[in-house]
Amino acid sequence: MAHHFHDNSTQAQRNRLLDALRCGPITTVEARRNLDIMMPASRIFELREDGFQIETVWVWQVTDANNAHRVARYVLMPVGAV
Repeated sequence: MAHHFHDNSTQAQRNRLLDALRCGPITTVEARRNLDIMMPASRIFELREDGFQIETVWVWQVTDANNAHRVARYVLMPVGAV
């Protein structure tokens, strides 16, 4: 699903990523493809710096080029989770 985002500032990218994480886990491939975030790991780092607890799970995912890659799946943990 292609989206066109008018604001591609780092803050706008963080907001898009956080909104997506609130709906469920997201991989680096999905963040690049669906959210137009070229460096998802950097945005995750910044969200963690802002106090969000985000876990990383390593998974295999096939890209649009039909190649399997080991990528991060990010999971937003509930507030107060240990």
